[in-house]
Amino acid sequence: MKKIVTLLIGIFLFVSLFAQEKKDTTYWKTGGMFSVNFNQISFTNWAAGGLNSVSGVAKAQYSANYLKANISWDNLLDLGYGLSKVQGLVVQKNEDVINLESKLGIKAANKWFYSGMLNFKSQFAPGYSDKENKNLISNFLSPAYLFLSVGMDYKPSGKFSLMLSPLTGKITIVTDDSLRANYGVDVDKVARPEFGAYLKSSLNTEIVKNVGLLTELGLFSNYLKDPEKVDVDWKVAINMKVNKYISAQLGTNLIYDYDIKDPVDGKAKVQFKELFGVGFSFKF
Repeated sequence: MKKIVTLLIGIFLFVSLFAQEKKDTTYWKTGGMFSVNFNQISFTNWAAGGLNSVSGVAKAQYSANYLKANISWDNLLDLGYGLSKVQGLVVQKNEDVINLESKLGIKAANKWFYSGMLNFKSQFAPGYSDKENKNLISNFLSPAYLFLSVGMDYKPSGKFSLMLSPLTGKITIVTDDSLRANYGVDVDKVARPEFGAYLKSSLNTEIVKNVGLLTELGLFSNYLKDPEKVDVDWKVAINMKVNKYISAQLGTNLIYDYDIKDPVDGKAKVQFKELFGVGFSFKF
């Protein structure tokens, strides 16, 4: 599986280098962002009490998008990792994201494109559900999700897109056999394939000056088992630019997947994450 990840990232890097090496770059739009946010709380003889803590999150994004005549090709690599240390507790991660997406489209009519999309998601490091980092609930490629979709993509502008795919393969990968039951994968198998319909919408716009909004919604229904049960993955990110290098970021992620079970009671639950930070960032 590591070879698969290496291959996917290698493809993306090839696309990026190809975009940069082309003499005529008028059809390519490339760019990225890197940010590091820090938070610290310290108490000394504080009557109201409290625990010292420090945390940091690093995020990086890079996109290489091509548009010429009837061809559209969008590529995105999104990475994030963060750690938190609270007095008296072991170091724990507070952010861990690997997201690689490539979408190729051929214009059909007006703002519609025949499109094919590949999307890969996972995390870098082990994750735990307890304060002592003893109860492992995730790891690299445990889980990982691979989507292969074919359908129609509506792109009225560079800010919004809506992809409708009636033909989508979803593969849930769990390489750690001790975690497979948590993600609906048979203990003696590495992956669980699904086939269904997928919808993904994306909006990236500036709300007011120096305040940007990025929101993505993904919906998946499995034709082969309980198609009425729709998996949801909704992300919202608000970026507030203070000056050239200082920014504040607020991000949320809501997930509901019927196949992801709570290890305590074995039930599927709504997952929600919120992250806010102020720190250093720059675009390139």
